[in-house]
Amino acid sequence: MINTYDILETIRMIQDECLDIRTITMGISLLDCADKNIDKACDNVYDKICKKAEKLVATGEEIEKQYGIPIINKRVSVTPIAMLTGISGGDPVKYALTLEKAAQTIGVNFIGGYSALVQKGFSAGDLELINSIPQALAQTQHLCSSVNIGSTKAGINMDAVKLMGQKVKEAAELTKDDNCIAAGKLVVFCNAPEDNPFMAGAFHGVSEPDCVINVGVSGPGVVRSAVSKHPDYSINEIAELIKKTAFKITRMGQLVGVEASQRLGVPFGIVDLSLAPTPAVGDSVAHILEEIGLEKCGAPGTTTCLAMLNDAVKKGGVMASSSVGGLSGAFIPVSEDAGMIDAARCGALTIEKLEAMTAVCSVGLDMIVIPGNTTAETISGIIADEAAIGMINGKTTAVRVIPAINKNIGDELEFGGLLGSGPVMKVNTNSPAKFINRGGKIPAPLHSLKN
Repeated sequence: MINTYDILETIRMIQDECLDIRTITMGISLLDCADKNIDKACDNVYDKICKKAEKLVATGEEIEKQYGIPIINKRVSVTPIAMLTGISGGDPVKYALTLEKAAQTIGVNFIGGYSALVQKGFSAGDLELINSIPQALAQTQHLCSSVNIGSTKAGINMDAVKLMGQKVKEAAELTKDDNCIAAGKLVVFCNAPEDNPFMAGAFHGVSEPDCVINVGVSGPGVVRSAVSKHPDYSINEIAELIKKTAFKITRMGQLVGVEASQRLGVPFGIVDLSLAPTPAVGDSVAHILEEIGLEKCGAPGTTTCLAMLNDAVKKGGVMASSSVGGLSGAFIPVSEDAGMIDAARCGALTIEKLEAMTAVCSVGLDMIVIPGNTTAETISGIIADEAAIGMINGKTTAVRVIPAINKNIGDELEFGGLLGSGPVMKVNTNSPAKFINRGGKIPAPLHSLKN
């Protein structure tokens, strides 16, 4: 039974501690839209998205009003477009413009799935789509793109790693007059999940239903507030407190997901119980770590605190939902987290420390601004390092870096909204070019044979 205290506590979390549902994301399969004629395929894509998601935004707004729960984003993810390109041929940018048009028609914040899965190699349509990514992102506002270049089962496709370093750099250069924003809408994965509701990495996996609703929750401010009230707790007591808090946050996500599913007549998929920060004051994962006892995020002990936080969030959240999936844990995007921004500005947080933290966090090197003169090979090296962490540890890792064209260390890019702003961080300038240019494939680790 819901009691008065629980209701008042939830109201306080929403009003004072930045609790929200970060996204309702509708996943839509486009496999039945494929056609050998690309123009016909684009028409099919537009029609299906508009039909399936025509009430998505309105339904989200109705749930917000009824329950008083902020739902920050309404989004759509689709089948990796490289699969359609492999059938139709032609210029993949046509699909990008179609997805942008559909996003504008239905009124969503983002649409994801301009994607390719190339961990084992390139099939028909993959190279064409990857090569088109910079232009596609530069010509659209709502479109997000992702490429999976490795997995624990397959190893790492180093040819794809080399290519993606180039495409990240090209995307930034094409939008250098708009804060290099195209690179901010592109993420490179290892072990990409097929049910991820969070952009820029969301796509609708081939094993998913024809249409599904996934929910992503947030709540770093709620966790920080809970920890701040108990300065004398031991670490195991802090872990237990975070578990209980994550349970409460995830229950709200479960409620919204089930309600949206019923109203839209679409199956409910998963709740992604990640702590997704924003640039807003009081909504920072870094500040949780500092509340636990670090002088500044990036100090010795940061990776340990993050590991404990991530594990406690998962343990608490998994009991609160009928189906947990996506990424689930604690995000550490630099530009989207006020505490991370402060730590990067003062030098307490470096890319090397962030890389160590990604071994235990929810995703990887996320929304990090790097100098504009960083070479494509260096970006590929960063991608390869992060993919190795994911491959060996059997977890999802990702890289979303933004080369700030014509800017140097200490300068800043201002994206606005949830993407926030970020200082240009120092990158190791010793070249990995010979390694990256070897090409080929890094074999899967031995435990990939487990079945």
